[in-house]
Amino acid sequence: MTTPLRLGIAGLGTVGTGVVKIVQRQAALLEKRSGRAVTISAISARSRDKDRGIRLGDYAWEDDPVALAKRDDVDVFVELMGGSDGPAKAATEAALGAGKDVVTANKAMLAHHGQSLANLAEDNGRVLRFEAAVAGGIPVIKALTEGLAGNEITRVMGVMNGTCNYILTRMENAGLPYDDVFAEADALGYLEADPKLDVGGIDAGHKLCLLASIAFGTNVDFDNVQLEGIEKIETTDIEQAADMGFRIKLLGVAQMTPRGLEQRMSPCLVPANSPLGQLEGGTNMVVLEGDSVEQIVLRGPGAGEGPTASAVMADVIDIARGTRLSTFGQPAATLSAAPPSATSIPAPYYIRLQLHDKPGALAKVATALGEAAVSIDRMRQYGHDEPTAPVLIVTHKTTQEALDQALAAMAETDVVEGSPVAIRVEAV
Repeated sequence: MTTPLRLGIAGLGTVGTGVVKIVQRQAALLEKRSGRAVTISAISARSRDKDRGIRLGDYAWEDDPVALAKRDDVDVFVELMGGSDGPAKAATEAALGAGKDVVTANKAMLAHHGQSLANLAEDNGRVLRFEAAVAGGIPVIKALTEGLAGNEITRVMGVMNGTCNYILTRMENAGLPYDDVFAEADALGYLEADPKLDVGGIDAGHKLCLLASIAFGTNVDFDNVQLEGIEKIETTDIEQAADMGFRIKLLGVAQMTPRGLEQRMSPCLVPANSPLGQLEGGTNMVVLEGDSVEQIVLRGPGAGEGPTASAVMADVIDIARGTRLSTFGQPAATLSAAPPSATSIPAPYYIRLQLHDKPGALAKVATALGEAAVSIDRMRQYGHDEPTAPVLIVTHKTTQEALDQALAAMAETDVVEGSPVAIRVEAV
């Protein structure tokens, strides 16, 4: 008779509660699909007394997640506490050191310590799986490590923070300013305790660097992800982007270039009729491009109890079936230390500026662009009642360095009010 796969679950928040529900509700289905029963031996959380709406009395309780990780009746340690360091990291290391497999949803921990944890897992003959850490219920890790394993991946990109996509969509549909929608999202409980993790692009940047490691066989390198949040986006940008056939998304892009690994998370304009351009609300989307498969688009819920718990259980079932995969798709020792790309691949840019309404003003802007070798594709000036006029420019393909030179030159003139806004136009 096949022995059960015994779980120890640390963290009983939204996701942990969802995992317990699946194990309790789908016990027969899990056994049929994995070939053995999946059970819970023990649990750990900050509070024993909190009413979580689930039956927990059948499981042993450990106040210390490290003690839970070392229990003899635990085969798989399920880490759902969160946090890049502290108890989550200590318990994960303890579990791997004690010969346990680990399933985690902790993107921050892996973004900062993924390489060392992958090494530890492989040194102990264990697996460390993290499908739930990226894009919630979307099986993007399995797509990269399994379904597209025969492809040389050329680009990974996507919308990987549902809160930011909700804010930008709401700003567009309701015509509300950023501050109003931010407050609305906060009241609805959509934001992290530190909102900068969401709107500053940090949360999505964690996810991007994990995908880049798998896609390009490189060490996890969050420190070299170029981060820019959505705080500077105004309804004017959204409206004018739509007028030109674009929508604004917080977009992550990773690709290997002749200059090194490019990883950036920043607002971008994408064609409104593209899959990314049509993405609404809190939904996530990841686009994977490979030399044989060309382009794959994965879309689905990026957070929430059910979707994220579903991803956790996908990893648990793999382990129950005996599937053993390296953490980042290949042995950790073979991951390379790719140099970060100091420059981005050339692209068009959208520029919005407030121009003083006086003779020669536009000529000075054109001169600043021309001297930086930035050519104009399209330019529009809108009606106004103020001393300054809103001017929108879309450039031909240029480098970030050339654009920065042009913007610096504009700032030195006496015709531009405030700081221009520049947003990359991404080909999809």
